[in-house]
Parts: sequence; structure tokens; C-alpha cells
Amino acid sequence: MAEKKTAEKFLNNLVEVLADSVPKQKSVSFFEEETSSVTARFHRLFGRQKPVHHLLGGGKSADVLLWRNKKISASVLTGATAIWILFEWLNYHFLTLVCLALVLGMLAQFVWTNASGLVNRSPPKVPRLVLPDEVFVSIGRSVGVEINHALQFLQDVSCGGNLKQFLVVVASLWASAVIGSWCNFLTVLYTGFVAAHTLPVLYERYEDQVDDFVYKVLEQLQGHYRKLDTGLLSKIPKGNLKGKKHE
Repeated sequence: MAEKKTAEKFLNNLVEVLADSVPKQKSVSFFEEETSSVTARFHRLFGRQKPVHHLLGGGKSADVLLWRNKKISASVLTGATAIWILFEWLNYHFLTLVCLALVLGMLAQFVWTNASGLVNRSPPKVPRLVLPDEVFVSIGRSVGVEINHALQFLQDVSCGGNLKQFLVVVASLWASAVIGSWCNFLTVLYTGFVAAHTLPVLYERYEDQVDDFVYKVLEQLQGHYRKLDTGLLSKIPKGNLKGKKHE
């Protein structure tokens, strides 16, 4: 028995020595990993789980907005800036630019056609410029579909009985009206175009900082809304606002 206890004691000491010699690592349980992953997803802007490129469509338009090809993105932004400067700063009008472009095109074709006679060559065949009808039909359909979706959304919000959503939409329309009184439609359109070509790429580069900041701001807004709901909105008598949704 004494020899057996001595052998067991020797084995225990040997195991302890080997355990102490192995470098210790920080252990993370499965539940801690799952909680951290859930928290990271929760802190993403609007709860997104897909990359920004996929949310923007994942095609060539997303490549342009995220500056995957800097030459194309810079050219598009430069062209939009040139158009805005022509209309806003130089006070050009759309009809004036169209007429000037047509005059330059006709002048180029006139010089090209008549210059061949001076060098004793046969007159060149000028290619006909024809725009297909499908382009205008597709544009008209796309615009009509978007307008109908917007009108349907506004009617659903008006008749849905969701007071919070109704107030958010009304506040957004009121803010748009105020911004429209500050500047014309072209400037608003150009501002949105510049924002679309700058904000996504900046967000993709600093998404962790932006998500954390927006999350904190949303928490504060939710706290203020709870106070407003408790003190005022919950005391408003609710009527039967539900109506038949337009299909």
C-alpha cells in the first residue's frame, strides 16, 4: 500500500509539473463567443448582416458608388459637378444647352461632309442617330412604378393607424419642404448625388465607428421617445384609424 501511494503521488507531481510548463491561454466559452457575435451584429447600422457592396446592388453601380474604379467614379462625379455649375453658377438653361449641342453637332457634320469634296474624295456616309423607342418606354414604366409605390406607401401610412410611423413620415416631408425652400430642385438633386458618391465609401471605411456612434444616438432618441410616449402620446385617445389598404 505504501508503494502504491508513493507511485500515485509521483504521478500526480509529474502531471502538475507538465501542466505548469504548458503556456496558459485565455479561454473563451461558446456562450461568450455567441454573445459577442450577436452583439456585433446588433450594433451594425439598421441590423444589417451583409456588406455595403451587396446592399447597394452588388453590380457596376455599387462599384461606382464605392469607388472600386476611381477613374470612372471621379469622371461621373466630375460630370455631375460640371452640369451643376453650368445650370446653377453660370445660369445656363436646359433649352439653351440642348440648342447649342445640336448646333455644334450639325456644324461638325457639315464640315465633315463638305471637307471631303475639297480633297477630291467621295462624301462619307454620316451615321444616323436613332434612339430606340424601348428606351423611352422603359424610363416611363420605371418612373410610373416608383411613383405608384410612393403613393401607395403614403396611403398605407395614413390609413394604417401606426402613429409613430405617421409622425416620422410627416416630419420627413416637412423637413424636405424646408430644405426645398432653401435651394432649388437641381441643388437638392446634386447634393443627394454627391452624398451617394461619398457617404457609402466613407461608411465602408469607418463602419465600426459610425455604427457605434449611430447606435448611441438611437439609444438616446429611444429614451426621449419613451418619455414623450409616457407623458403625452399614451394619453391621446386612439380612434379607429384603420382603413382599407389600396392595392
